[in-house]
Amino acid sequence: MKTAESKTQVLAWPAILLVAAAFFLPVIIIIARSFTDANTTFENYEWLIGSSSARSVLIRTIYTAVIATVITAVLAYPYAYLMATTSGGLRGLLLIVVLLPFWTSMMVRAFAWVIILQRNGLLNTILEGVGLPAVSILGTNTAVLIGMCQVLMPFMVLPLFSTMVGIDMKLPLAAQVLGAPKWKAFLQVYFPLSLPGVFAGSLIVFILSLGFYVTPAILGSPREQLLPNAMFSQVMELLQWGRGGALAVALLVLVGAVFLLLYLIARAFGVKIGKIGGTGV
Repeated sequence: MKTAESKTQVLAWPAILLVAAAFFLPVIIIIARSFTDANTTFENYEWLIGSSSARSVLIRTIYTAVIATVITAVLAYPYAYLMATTSGGLRGLLLIVVLLPFWTSMMVRAFAWVIILQRNGLLNTILEGVGLPAVSILGTNTAVLIGMCQVLMPFMVLPLFSTMVGIDMKLPLAAQVLGAPKWKAFLQVYFPLSLPGVFAGSLIVFILSLGFYVTPAILGSPREQLLPNAMFSQVMELLQWGRGGALAVALLVLVGAVFLLLYLIARAFGVKIGKIGGTGV
C-alpha cells in the first residue's frame, strides 16, 4: 500500500514542479520587486496607501466585484432552480444556453456589447423607436458591469445547479403537507439547502471579477480603471514595476481576505462549503 502511494506521489511531482514554475515563481518575483524597485523598502506600499488614485482603484474594484456578484446571484438563482426542477430536453436546452458563452471569445463578446451600448447602437435604436430618450452607457462602470455579468453568469449558475439537483424535492413538499405555505417551505427548507451553491458560486464570481482586464478596458473608461487595468498601466506604460507589484500584492491580500470572510460567514450560517450538495448544510 505504501509503495503504491509513493509511486503516486512520484507521478505528481512533475505537475507540482510545473505549477511552482508557472505560478509561484512569478508571484515571488513580483512580490520581491514590489519591495526592491524603489528608493526605500516600503516606498511602493506608501504610495499605495497614500495615493488617492490608488485607493480609488481599490475601492472601485471591490465595489464592482461585489455588485457583479450580487447581480449574477440574483439572476442565476431562478435560472438554476428551473434547470434543477426540470428534466429531459428542457434541462439540456437550458444547459446549452449557459455554456454558449464559453464557445465565444471574451474579446468578441466585449465588442458585441460595444455595438449594443454605443451612442448609435442597438439599445438606443430600440429606445428611440419606442419614444424613450437615448442613454449613454458605454465608457461607464455600468457598461463594465453589464459585460462582466454576462461573462460570469455560467460560473454562478453551474455551482447552484450542481447543489440544487442534489436536493430532495420531497423535503419542501413535506413542509407543505405539515401546513407551511409554499413560500415558507421554500425559504425555510429549500433555500438553506441551496446555500452551499450560493457561497461557492459567489466565491468564484467575486474572485474572477477582481481579475477582469479585457472587459473594463473595452467597455470602461481610463478615468474609472479597475485594479488589473491600473497594474497594466503602471508596468507597461509607466514602467513602474514596483508600484505594479504593490497593486498585485494588494490583489492577493484582497483575495485572501475574501476567502477568510466567506469562511467566517459560512460558519455563521452552518454551511460546509467543501461539500456541494444538500448534505453540505
